Amino acid sequence: LSIDADKKCLSLEDNGIGMSRDELVQGLGTIAHSGTKAFMDRIEAAQAGEGASLIGQFGVGFYSAFMVADHVDVFSRRAGAEEAWQWSSDGKGTFSVAPVPLESAPHRGTRVVVHLAEEAKDYLERFRLERMVRAQSGHVPVPIAVVEKPGEKPFELVDGAALWAKPKSEISTADYTDFYRSLTGHLDEPDLTVHFRAEGRHEYTVLAFVPGSRPFDLFDLDRKGRIKLYVKRVFITDEAEILPRYLRFVRGLVDSTDLPLNLSREMIQESPILMAIRKAVTSRMLTELEKLADKEPAAYAKIWDNFGAVLKEGIYEDVERRDALLALSRFKASASAGAWRSLKDYVASLKENQTAIYYVAGDDIARLEASPHLEGFRARGVEVLLLTDPVDSFWVTSGASFEGKAFKSVTQGAADLTLIPRIDAKEEPPSQTDEAVTNFVAFIKETLGEAVSDVRASDRLTDSRVCLVAPETGLDRQLEKLLAGAGRLKVTAKPILEINPRHAIVVALASLGEDDLAFKQDAAHLLFDEARVLEGERPADARMFSDRLGRLLTRGLGKQSA
Repeated sequence: LSIDADKKCLSLEDNGIGMSRDELVQGLGTIAHSGTKAFMDRIEAAQAGEGASLIGQFGVGFYSAFMVADHVDVFSRRAGAEEAWQWSSDGKGTFSVAPVPLESAPHRGTRVVVHLAEEAKDYLERFRLERMVRAQSGHVPVPIAVVEKPGEKPFELVDGAALWAKPKSEISTADYTDFYRSLTGHLDEPDLTVHFRAEGRHEYTVLAFVPGSRPFDLFDLDRKGRIKLYVKRVFITDEAEILPRYLRFVRGLVDSTDLPLNLSREMIQESPILMAIRKAVTSRMLTELEKLADKEPAAYAKIWDNFGAVLKEGIYEDVERRDALLALSRFKASASAGAWRSLKDYVASLKENQTAIYYVAGDDIARLEASPHLEGFRARGVEVLLLTDPVDSFWVTSGASFEGKAFKSVTQGAADLTLIPRIDAKEEPPSQTDEAVTNFVAFIKETLGEAVSDVRASDRLTDSRVCLVAPETGLDRQLEKLLAGAGRLKVTAKPILEINPRHAIVVALASLGEDDLAFKQDAAHLLFDEARVLEGERPADARMFSDRLGRLLTRGLGKQSA
């Protein structure tokens, strides 16, 4: 590449086989001579930003020069020939071919001279030119040099090497890191490098990296994958969607030897070769993550910290690979002391008669750990997964299961813990199901009316007085909150209020007579509001809550003074 700023010329010269007069006419004149409507339609499409649909189409690469040029000259000398030719055109439908002195053309090969229009002279800026060449042709198998000013010596811009084309045994960790940084612009080191060559029905090379840090736009709705597609080391596009969205954090490239260079957008979407590559590369990435998880749990835990929430999107979206993604998933649990737990470990520690994988979903792990819903499970040593990512509420309801065990929310339906023995080996405390408690539960239901769908005695509470649960056939309460917050659920289900029949306060309230009817009504509403507060919600009516609390305190102080 030679820059002549004074003449506003950019020249591209090679030492290839060159072209004869007939080859210039046939190769470069075909589109120019047709004039134009077809050609100008293509140029207008490119200017409108439809470049991805023009990838590699014959003539577009060369004729796009007329988007920035007043006219273009091509000087060429066929290898071994004693004559040289000049092809010229202004891109308006005509061209000329004439002989030129041998010294006007390369000794062998072709020189393209682009006479830039005034508004396009910024293409003569060295740094812009370097950036474009490195992005599009930084790994082609021939070196590329630049001459910044006429008469100066050329300096090598591209050395004709591609790291991924080398054997893995010749590449050091530092080489991979340098390439990763040049590819991504990041300063960190990759946490996982995947480099392999596929041979057989389709031949391609993959070099992919899992970044060492989470990008700021990871959860942007319009963020796409960052895998570049090359064909024979020529960059084609980074919009081929090689990996599914749940692997959008992976950076790297795929270089195919089977795909044609003239890939249109339709071919990218429908090519059976690309479909096979997508499927194989996705499976290989999951396999490599699985290997890392088995061999280096700490290293995998870091990747999960950064990208686990994205990987779990695949459990919901990719039914074919759901089992593999569940095996890769890691969770905090009620008894894991903040460490990550795999589902394999969870299932291995199931308690006697435990038939489900229990979970609780929310947006704050500290609140989940303190949830009253966990009390009965803790008393039996049953672990409960603590799910805090928004996607969790969706995939657990998608029919997913692991090793035959379904996922069950501890905030939905009946807990049904009676068949799982307590870990303290003590007999189950007798439930206060006498007539007084039974009547009090019915009284609360009557008092709350339409605010709840039911009120019942709980077998999941051991210390707390109350909790709210969703109906067995309804939505999990966290999923309901997410959908309502996003405006996708106009009517929410009425919750079930569960009462701890063994709690001293509940027993005391149940023993009150008709003379304390108003107090019992206040207590019923306060118990409901308490359950709402424990869920991170506000009291149903803040003013009435304040009044009832005031009356309760007044009664308590009156008894104390008496």
